[in-house]
Amino acid sequence: MLQIKNILLGKAKVFILVFFSYYFFMINSLSENKSLTENYAVLIILDKVNSQSDIIEIEVGKEYKFKNLSLNILKCNNSKFDDDPEVTAYMQVRDTVNKDDNKVFIFNDWTFASSPSIRPFDHPVYDIWLKKCYS
Repeated sequence: MLQIKNILLGKAKVFILVFFSYYFFMINSLSENKSLTENYAVLIILDKVNSQSDIIEIEVGKEYKFKNLSLNILKCNNSKFDDDPEVTAYMQVRDTVNKDDNKVFIFNDWTFASSPSIRPFDHPVYDIWLKKCYS
């Protein structure tokens, strides 16, 4: 009877060891695959009317007012796989002068620092470019 108890105890120890090994392996692999979301985004805004450019820093998730624009950066990422990392941000821009309820955002999409022409910000007065993301 003592031998059966020792076998059951040994099986339980092996099961616990396998369970925790699998758990730590999964946690480690999931943390490596997560893209790092940064806390701040740096944007360059060009006023086409008077040819003045401004560099602004926006905290991710906070709304920022710039003249008659309302800017919100929801995510800002730096890729970690390249030697020259790609900087991407999900940006929402509203024109506070425009009161048309059918068109809430004048821009609501991803933007790329290396090639802003992929998803261009189209406004008659302002141009906006993503410069960098950081924590």
